[in-house]
Amino acid sequence: MALGHVTFLPKGFSTFAYQEILEDSRIWIGYRNTVFYSVRGTLISLFFTLPAAYALSRKELLFRRFFTFYFIFTMYFGGGLIPTYMLIKRVGLENTPWVFMIPFSVSVFNLIVTRTYFESAIPEELHEAAVIDGCSHFRYFFDVVLPLAKPVISVIGLYYFVGRWNDFFTGLIYIRDKNLVPLQLVLRNILIANQVFQEGVGLGGEAGGYAQRYADSIKYGLIIVSSLPVLILYPFLQKYFTKGVMIGAIKG
Repeated sequence: MALGHVTFLPKGFSTFAYQEILEDSRIWIGYRNTVFYSVRGTLISLFFTLPAAYALSRKELLFRRFFTFYFIFTMYFGGGLIPTYMLIKRVGLENTPWVFMIPFSVSVFNLIVTRTYFESAIPEELHEAAVIDGCSHFRYFFDVVLPLAKPVISVIGLYYFVGRWNDFFTGLIYIRDKNLVPLQLVLRNILIANQVFQEGVGLGGEAGGYAQRYADSIKYGLIIVSSLPVLILYPFLQKYFTKGVMIGAIKG
């Protein structure tokens, strides 16, 4: 731009960055791992969050206020990194895929949003009618509540998925096996340590000098590649997203 070679239209077109990225085996290993962690972890989080939110939304639940306070308390006070690391190591989750899915599987924020949605968006008359027909809480939850809760399920599902997709800290602390490294940790190593250019972006160092000239192109291309799944997923959930957030935020 300073030399006056580029004004409005780009000068030249090259797919070098994307070619080098897609030829790097570490990218595909990270993609495979992150997709597995994100999808499986989101399902596990929904499995725990939805029943807990439903239980907290029922006024007849004994010690309901105590359990709510018990969950909210964890939003302000935690054990810290060292006790958490010792716990995860003690239970055998270190350096395993499950460390991305089991610990921190429930977000209290998502739990409160879901509970508020159940309280405000699903009429109590539905439960009364279900009880008259002899419906248990389990059947009411699966047959009535969940079909009506698609907006909030989509919202918190997207929250959980994006959170796991962007998670690199868990892999940085608990993962030693290169075959278990998530995509975001690969991206971090490339952006910070410039590792991908020193190794020739999957070409074994043969094109290291050539790739160095395209450092910025490869970094930005890598960001696009790593963001595509979320960008593709969002439009399908957009119609539920706004409705779920607004209804779930009517009262706290």
